[in-house]
Amino acid sequence: MLYFIVNEKSKSGKGSSVWTQIVNYLETNRIEYKYWMTKYQGHAQELAGEISALEGAEKKLIIVGGDGTVNEVINGITDFDRIALGVIPNGSGNDFVRGLKAEQNPVRYLERIDRWNAVNHIDLGEVSWTGCEKPRLFGISAGVGMDAVVCKMAMTSKVKTYLNKLHLGKLTYLILTIRALFSMDTATGVLTIDGKSETLDKVIFSAVMNFRAEGGGVPMAPAASAGDGLLSVCCAADVPKWKTFFYLPFIVLAKHGQIKKIKLFDAEELEWRFDKPMTIHTDGEYYGEVTQVQFRCLKGKLRVLI
Repeated sequence: MLYFIVNEKSKSGKGSSVWTQIVNYLETNRIEYKYWMTKYQGHAQELAGEISALEGAEKKLIIVGGDGTVNEVINGITDFDRIALGVIPNGSGNDFVRGLKAEQNPVRYLERIDRWNAVNHIDLGEVSWTGCEKPRLFGISAGVGMDAVVCKMAMTSKVKTYLNKLHLGKLTYLILTIRALFSMDTATGVLTIDGKSETLDKVIFSAVMNFRAEGGGVPMAPAASAGDGLLSVCCAADVPKWKTFFYLPFIVLAKHGQIKKIKLFDAEELEWRFDKPMTIHTDGEYYGEVTQVQFRCLKGKLRVLI
């Protein structure tokens, strides 16, 4: 039995055509399945909780949707020992599946069912901040500053909808990054890692990565691994925003490790304290403005089907 959570509105409403392909394959091959359609923001998280509570042994739960739907489901799972998660991507970025190096074609992915008996384990990240009801899990990345501002912009961006229709969704994040860079405020931040603190001025962004890339494939942490028990951090500070604009090509080409004002490091846990509110995101979803935020790695937390 396969369980599906389907977001038909993903990729500006094109999720329904992908789901049709999947149903045709399942029916043709007489594969048992149950499915639930998401109806509103946060619904996938609720559904994942309900599926986790169903009786039975291990459940193979497959998401049909984008990175936002994946994030909701990860945060809704209540029994990680009995859920093995698969993803058939249908979003703008699809960084979760890219990070897994999993098959992206729906039919070819389902043809691998026989191989799913060997389940892989990957790390998840956890982020909490002053005022949040409970920590938020993330599979791809979380962060504060510029990349989070981009996520906030993308929520209402007409550019994103237009580019998705042209199958150019990956360009959304690049265009919005340039806009965010010139409109956002920077802050002074105290970064604490393993009990040691340092103060950084003009913090532009701090991307905390589980996989190497976010924003439709931008390799913020080229050496990141979701299986090493560590989060990989990319941080830009102590540099004028206009100069950061010229760093963008180096980041896209994964060559930013040679830039002095960009810090790349790994950590099991880290904390930021800022002198003014900074925008925060988890897996591309905007979660508000914060002055204090903590991140930690949950080693081998999620079982995945690839």
